[in-house]
Amino acid sequence: MTKLTPFMLSARASIHSLREQRDQALSSSVPAPTPVPTATSPPPCDKSRNFVLADMDGRDTRDNRACASCISKLAPGEVGQVNWHLAKDQACRLCQVADIEPAAFTKPFCDFLAENPTIFHTVEYFTKKLNQLGFQEVQPGGKYWVTRNGSSLIAFTVGKAYKPGNGVAIIGGHIDALTAKLKPVSTKPNKAGYVELGVAPYAGALNQTWWDRDLSIGGRVVVRDEETGKTSTKLVKLDWPIAKIPTLAPHFGVGMMGTNNAETQAVPIIGLESTKNTPSEPLAPAGSFVNTQPPRLVQLIAKELSIESYASIVNWELELYDSQPAQTGGLDKEFIFAGRIDDKICSWSALTGLLAATNDEGEGSIKLVALFDDEEIGSLLRQGARGNFLPNIIERTVEALNPQTFGPGLIGQTYAKSFLLSADVTHAGNPNFLEKYLTEHVPKLNVGIVICSDSNGHMTTDAVSTAILQRVGKLSGCETQLFQIRNDSRSGGTIGPALSSMMGVRSADAGLPQLSMHSIRATTGSLDPGLGVKFFKGFLDNWEKVDAEWH
Repeated sequence: MTKLTPFMLSARASIHSLREQRDQALSSSVPAPTPVPTATSPPPCDKSRNFVLADMDGRDTRDNRACASCISKLAPGEVGQVNWHLAKDQACRLCQVADIEPAAFTKPFCDFLAENPTIFHTVEYFTKKLNQLGFQEVQPGGKYWVTRNGSSLIAFTVGKAYKPGNGVAIIGGHIDALTAKLKPVSTKPNKAGYVELGVAPYAGALNQTWWDRDLSIGGRVVVRDEETGKTSTKLVKLDWPIAKIPTLAPHFGVGMMGTNNAETQAVPIIGLESTKNTPSEPLAPAGSFVNTQPPRLVQLIAKELSIESYASIVNWELELYDSQPAQTGGLDKEFIFAGRIDDKICSWSALTGLLAATNDEGEGSIKLVALFDDEEIGSLLRQGARGNFLPNIIERTVEALNPQTFGPGLIGQTYAKSFLLSADVTHAGNPNFLEKYLTEHVPKLNVGIVICSDSNGHMTTDAVSTAILQRVGKLSGCETQLFQIRNDSRSGGTIGPALSSMMGVRSADAGLPQLSMHSIRATTGSLDPGLGVKFFKGFLDNWEKVDAEWH
């Protein structure tokens, strides 16, 4: 179910909560004593932070190897999930995470991609991680998260030394990906004995890379409880291939590359006609939503969600996705092959960087990560970057922290001291098409963040913001790369221009490189998710210092 933000549900409670935090931070020079864990109480959240960042919960203990020093800091329920035995050539995963070593984040990122195929699953995953590390939706304290539509997410921390007018270190990304969504009426007449499914492309999906792929179905289902009359949403994903868009054999003399009609010739098949398994009567009373969908698909979804009454399904937002899991590959497993890398990689790395960020007594900025839906189709919907989600959250937060002095001057001062890092994937150098790149702008995998420029304003990077990100990289021990597209090619766009112009904040575009952008299956470096975590953490932790260096 879509979670309402504390600012929507209880502005007074939120203001009171943040005001208490401000008063405690500004009026007391003596930090509160740290609670001492007892044998029966779990340690504070930061004691187990590395366990959460390493994504060890519920995993095979053979992969959860750690040293005795790290294990001694875990909660009792975590200790039983960790393997104490380290071979001579094995490193402690918890030590690696503590040191933000990029290799420690390869497996967690691959597992994340495989287990969260839709945008709704992605938001649920992120909110779970936030909750595990002390971020709460409606509670006093300095760590918050809010969602909109169940498909966009903002998470932020308020520095303990926050003062009126302090800036916000913002990382903005998108978590939507190219897909094909089921149509409002997805039932199609059977042809040649096949059951077909009516779908519509989202952004550039259903291109030729989607043909002959193993596709499954997932998303959210709107359910009305017939006893209580309450309506909620449930997430579903079918973990095996359901659909296939078959190509035509070349023997027919028809080319398959770019010549097919997306409405009539890119229709997925989901089964064979079967009088035995197909219901002879409608599944629900006349006018019910489920009567507009393939009956056997409705039955399958209902079974997965333990729904007994088909009529209680009032609608759904389901989509196709590549069912093959993310995996490492290459001679030395230096690649990640996966679907939905654009832009799950930057979003995952940014959110993980926020979770790993410091929270020292002297820090006064707000550290914020905003992950949006609908970037691939222009960001114009309310959960997109062009909606009011991000500026609304920032302005309400500043108001809550400064109820007596809030006004246009204060919010203007806040934005003037803020910086937006617009994080999206960029193009790694493709060795088969190097003539399409500028020789000085060929990003490499497993090297580091790429700072992207565009002279026509499709991206926000300029000389000042480039210098800022390069300084962040130096302070964080991260290498940075540069990319700009050739004059005879078309640059893509990002959320950066819309957000930076809306709020007036300084901004730069930077992201991690990948091959095969907008393909159903792409390639990035196995170290790139971890390199992203290291850089984004460095940006959040060092923004105040870097900003203070500028006149």
